[in-house]
Amino acid sequence: MANLRAGLIGLGMMGRHHARVLASLDGVDLVGVADVDGDHHGVAGGLHLVKTTEELIALGLDYCTVAVPTIYHEQIALALADAGIHTLIEKPVTQDTPSARRVVDAFASKGLVGGVGHIERYNPALQSARARIEAGELGTVYQVATRRQGPFPNRIADVGVIMDLATHDIDLTAWVTQRAFVSIAARAAYKSGRAFEDLVAVTGQLDDGTVTNHLVNWLSPLKERVTVITGERGAFVADTLTADLTFYANGLVAVTRDDIAAFRGVSEGDVIRYAIAKPEALRVEHENFRDAVLGKSADIVTLSDGLATVAVAEAASESAHIGQTVTIGS
Repeated sequence: MANLRAGLIGLGMMGRHHARVLASLDGVDLVGVADVDGDHHGVAGGLHLVKTTEELIALGLDYCTVAVPTIYHEQIALALADAGIHTLIEKPVTQDTPSARRVVDAFASKGLVGGVGHIERYNPALQSARARIEAGELGTVYQVATRRQGPFPNRIADVGVIMDLATHDIDLTAWVTQRAFVSIAARAAYKSGRAFEDLVAVTGQLDDGTVTNHLVNWLSPLKERVTVITGERGAFVADTLTADLTFYANGLVAVTRDDIAAFRGVSEGDVIRYAIAKPEALRVEHENFRDAVLGKSADIVTLSDGLATVAVAEAASESAHIGQTVTIGS
């Protein structure tokens, strides 16, 4: 069977990593790359280097990865769908829900595979946590809390911290719990002089009552990517910078005082840091999307998943603006 012919649009900070992985992916030939500003990172090598989506389509692609600023996602995705090309779009899928719906509908109408690059789903720590939760090791999930902070990424010019970073946490929370957000409350701050928010604190609720908390900013010299999932048997702590997963088990302590016997409290128990394989998340993401294009069993972030995440992010932005809790889908 011939290799799939792949293309890449966008050769910026993220695009160069997509190019590296695509160029070494089994069963795939990266045949061309496109960027209107050229190849500043020197990733094209001997590949066809063009400036427009139309020129790249003309090379004859089976699928394409889109890694351009968010405001251009819809335009490029619709052109690729019209050309019958399966497409993996960097997150968020688009800048708002109307454009995301148009992209979802375009790919569905053509029977094409469309995916969104929410890479945290493929982080080994979260992959392990997800599997262990599904196996019942944590019992009922009570809360998911995330912290995502670090210095400002100079690559970002068209969105704020909610759409750029908090979408990671929205997606991973819905995915790891297999639950949907039903309400959100947020407070944001503008500290860098830009038109977009630089800091947000979000509290959410999922459809089974699980409470979520997300602290996100790009104002900190401390880089932190932590997810804490608390349940009836203890807590998982996933550090997605190191891809480590640690389990803090509930201890078993007999309650002897009558006045507190009715309270089902917990105490510190065993602590386990799991030894898990740590493949590169981006490579796993591309392997799954390649397999989906081939019609094989694969775990991808669908365009509909991406639309749901954008809807929650929009609700968080609205909540921060009006100072009230927002019901998702209202």
